[in-house]
Amino acid sequence: MIRPRKVFAQHWLKSEKALEAIIKAAECTEGDSILEIGPGTGILTRRLLPLVQSLLAVEIDRDLCKILAKQIGKKENFLLLQGDFLTLDLPSHLVAFPHFQKQNKVVANIPYNITGPIIEKLLGTIANPNPEPFELIVLLVQKEVAERLYAQPGSKTFGALSVRVQYLAECELICPVPAAAFHPPPKVDSAVVRLRPRKIEIPALNPKRLENLLKLGFAAKRKMLRNNLQSVVERDRLTQLLEQLEINPQVRAEDLSPQQWVTLANELSGVLSTEC
Repeated sequence: MIRPRKVFAQHWLKSEKALEAIIKAAECTEGDSILEIGPGTGILTRRLLPLVQSLLAVEIDRDLCKILAKQIGKKENFLLLQGDFLTLDLPSHLVAFPHFQKQNKVVANIPYNITGPIIEKLLGTIANPNPEPFELIVLLVQKEVAERLYAQPGSKTFGALSVRVQYLAECELICPVPAAAFHPPPKVDSAVVRLRPRKIEIPALNPKRLENLLKLGFAAKRKMLRNNLQSVVERDRLTQLLEQLEINPQVRAEDLSPQQWVTLANELSGVLSTEC
């Protein structure tokens, strides 16, 4: 049996309860084409394969790929690619495999050390949303990150990441997963989250400026928003605008919903300094 490697932040899920929760959250149908990032030993892969039309797995560990290829490789609806998901050019690798060229869902237990970049690649960014969004994304992530993803405005965990992700997708907590559910157990607990990419009804007119406002707004969470943004908009002007939008002038960054952030950024487009 191959041992988990620290270099790849490998923690293999062994909990039946967690596996069942992930499968249920994925809402699998016979027509689904699944993308699994980091299949590891294939414990989740084996559960998914009988439920879906196809499954594309991307694994960075060469030794694990050999094991997966030997144990599951003959399944007609399974394709395994060896490489780093963040840098792998999937379209070019899938030219020879037309049956696996398009996935509509992502189901994965992803490495904690690259959670942010993986989510960004799957969803895109405020400035560049994924032009072909997935129907559903189910991820097993660090509990602290999960709390930030689905956090509601006004909560201590609501931050810039919450706004960026919720601008692009609906976020939902499925269940917590304790460290003991893994081998080896990580130092932190985990959680299963479900993201549903959605159509952006009121887009940011200037996404780059919205991103910059978020960085400034959340730079000092204890300060009022008008103080954090005074380098790009006068306090009195921002106070006036907040009142017009029926927002408390003493509001802090974490009190605004993602849509309020978009509205504020759009309304400020004509008065912001050129640096923002």
